[in-house]
Amino acid sequence: MAKRSIYDGEKETRINNLKDLLSDKSNSPENNYYLVKKIIDEYAYYSFDSTLFYIEKNLKLAAQIQNEHFLNEGRLKLSGLLISTGRYKEAVDLLTLIDKETLSADLIKDYYENHMEVYSRLDFYTPIKRNKAKYLHLYEAYRDSLLSKIDERSDMFLGIQEKKLRDEGKFDEALDINFKREKMVSTESRAFAIISFERAILYAITGDIENEKKCLINSAIADIKSSIKDNASLTLLATIYFRENEIERAHNYINFSFEDAEVYNSQFRFVNISNILPLISKSYEHNSMEQKSKLTIMLIFISVLAVVLLGALFYIFKQVKKLSAARNKLKLVNRNLKDLNNQLSISNDDLNRLYTELSEANRIKEHYIGTFLNLYSDYLEKLDMYRKMVRKYISTNKFKALLDMTKSKQLIDSEMEVFFKNFDESFLHIYPSFIKQVNEFMQPEFRFDEKTEGRLNTELRILALIRLGIQSSSQIAKILRYSVNTIYNYRVKVKNNSKNRDEFENLIKKIH
Repeated sequence: MAKRSIYDGEKETRINNLKDLLSDKSNSPENNYYLVKKIIDEYAYYSFDSTLFYIEKNLKLAAQIQNEHFLNEGRLKLSGLLISTGRYKEAVDLLTLIDKETLSADLIKDYYENHMEVYSRLDFYTPIKRNKAKYLHLYEAYRDSLLSKIDERSDMFLGIQEKKLRDEGKFDEALDINFKREKMVSTESRAFAIISFERAILYAITGDIENEKKCLINSAIADIKSSIKDNASLTLLATIYFRENEIERAHNYINFSFEDAEVYNSQFRFVNISNILPLISKSYEHNSMEQKSKLTIMLIFISVLAVVLLGALFYIFKQVKKLSAARNKLKLVNRNLKDLNNQLSISNDDLNRLYTELSEANRIKEHYIGTFLNLYSDYLEKLDMYRKMVRKYISTNKFKALLDMTKSKQLIDSEMEVFFKNFDESFLHIYPSFIKQVNEFMQPEFRFDEKTEGRLNTELRILALIRLGIQSSSQIAKILRYSVNTIYNYRVKVKNNSKNRDEFENLIKKIH
């Protein structure tokens, strides 16, 4: 229903395209006849006035062409239109003008079908029993004539059989034929809408209201998608929902049907709708008034609640302000406590760091006091050994051997090796990452090997003494037993291989 304008727009586009073709002055009367025939097919069940206009236009064209087939075709189209809109007398008068002997095989089917349809409706609507029997007889006669002319597998033949079974009360058999017909058509066609509507009639007769509603809904959907304005499904559906007291839904459906009937301009549909529209509209208005009354009561109730709510909000607002002030004070106190906690935490960290440093310093002191005592004890023992050995050499008059021994540097070299070993181990114990940090200041190709275990080379020993605060080359030379020149050359070489020559030794002093 919400997309009705879309489907109608597509229909109007097709009609306008055909009208554009019709306006071509070069068309022959025959071509115009066929174009008008297509326009009639598009307008059929969409607009009664337009359908009538173009049928009469085609009758004029047929008379102009002097084509009896075209004239009969136009008369049959017109009679069908009159039948569908309840103009039975005019339809019968028009059908009597047609000589069936002049009709082609296709038109004879339409001829019998129109007669069958008009007498079926006259039989249904007439209250006079004598006329009813007459119309029924004529209906059956034309029905039998039509059945003899059409294929038994066609929808028309099956539809007639279905109606016959329905009239005879054989509803299950009629329903089987209806399902068979449904498989032969598109779900968005007028044929599908008619088949679904006729199935709804079967369900209505058997009292199956739910299935009746489903079929009417399917029929209405097909009508809307096909832009069929001459429809009955939604009107009947509105009637059912009205009986079930679903007034709003019934109101929507009957208004939709009324709008379609206005577009089509069928007095027959207006009559059908007018039977139920006032009742639905009155109930809808009654419901609307009840809802309005309920809404007024609810509005008063809501207004009272709003006043109470405003009072409560004012009280809550005052309490919130007090709570906010208290919260702000609490935030300030918490902030101060947090600051104090942070300060205390920093102080604790400082104390822990100092304690760790003191513990480490004490440990180092203990270690190196022990090392110093061991070295001192070793040197006293070695001195005593030298004293005894010298005394022994002198007492045995081995002055030459004693003089030779003092000339040798082996003793000094071995002692220096012991000194370097102890110095290297002790320094690296204090500064375990010394070599790694020195390498960070060196150019990549001149970095020292970090894999040496507990030993330093000469350049690293010089840098280690600089880190210990001994900067004078003469002091370093004295400790390492090198010449001042040698020490100076080593220092220059290492500086030149560093990344920052000017700041190199200052950076060494900051190694930790």
